[in-house]
Amino acid sequence: MKNSQLPGFYKSVLAGSVATILDRDLGATIQHWMELVENDNELTCIPLSFEDRAGHIPNLIAELVDRLRLDVTTTIQMSVATREHGDLRRNQVYTAAMMVEESRILQLSILNTLQKSLPRKDFSKFLLNVITIADELDSHLKQALFSFSEPSQ
Repeated sequence: MKNSQLPGFYKSVLAGSVATILDRDLGATIQHWMELVENDNELTCIPLSFEDRAGHIPNLIAELVDRLRLDVTTTIQMSVATREHGDLRRNQVYTAAMMVEESRILQLSILNTLQKSLPRKDFSKFLLNVITIADELDSHLKQALFSFSEPSQ
């Protein structure tokens, strides 16, 4: 049975569990992300405060949680917060490669959070959620990278 054929209640409970975990464990996800970032010489060559480095993550994960709770056929709008994050990173002299690395580390941190919380869950649904997470984070990365192809303001 495809995800779109599941009864609405079943879909919402399964997607909700992953969304709930991400929402509940936001602090742990950010902490794990910061630990990985702080050990990445490419990213730490630009000194930033905790807020300047991780301030965008709560909004990004909130949008991800919202998307996980939507029907899979829902069209997602461009994220203003993500574009602003891209502009901020460009102004902080990040390269596009640094943005990709930062996004990759966030994916690892989110998956680490889920791995700790979902050891015995329905893995077929879990995989669908992982695909949604990867798609959403890649979409955010693409939107943020638009800042690198536009002239500076």
